[in-house]
Amino acid sequence: MAGESINPKVDAYIEKAQPFAQPILERLRRLMHKGCPDVEEAIKWSMPFFVYRGAILANMAAFKEHCSFGFWGQEIAAVLKEQDVVREDGMGTLGRINSVKDLPADKRMLGWIKQAAGFVDDGTYTSPIAARNKVVKAPKAPPEMHPEFAAALKKEKGASKVFEAFSPSCKREYIEWIAEAKRDETRDKRIAQAVEWIAEGKQRNWKYQNC
Repeated sequence: MAGESINPKVDAYIEKAQPFAQPILERLRRLMHKGCPDVEEAIKWSMPFFVYRGAILANMAAFKEHCSFGFWGQEIAAVLKEQDVVREDGMGTLGRINSVKDLPADKRMLGWIKQAAGFVDDGTYTSPIAARNKVVKAPKAPPEMHPEFAAALKKEKGASKVFEAFSPSCKREYIEWIAEAKRDETRDKRIAQAVEWIAEGKQRNWKYQNC
């Protein structure tokens, strides 16, 4: 962890936590810095927060008998909900955390952290606080599947079956990725890559999910 990104107030928070909570908080803190090296620490609402480029990525907290950890951002929340990760037995994303063993595997955590940071990098991050005061708009209609993409899927029967089994959001990610290509050459490369990944059962953002 880079020295300049470490906040002494977070050190003090961990030191004051119950003995069972300290290794949990230290593990979460280490993962946040490993998954997003440029993340910064802050204390907000008396809890440690992790901020990246001005956006809150996550926060953690320690209580008398358990800890909590929560990702911020509407986009990563949707990803975790789709993966059936969100628990309802406590504050935050992961529910009540009583020991390090209750935490997801490091690889999964790092994948989510990188994906959460990615939403900030590409400008799609939406703060849950801002979302509460946001006027709800009708969802944008997804772009139509490019005919060459449809044709490529039909040629690869395995890929076609896998794609049909994907959730609507997973399908949309591939369709939008291909639709956003500005050059024919770029679109052709994306179609070929998409068909290859789909045939292997991979979602558009599989690299983030399996890091």
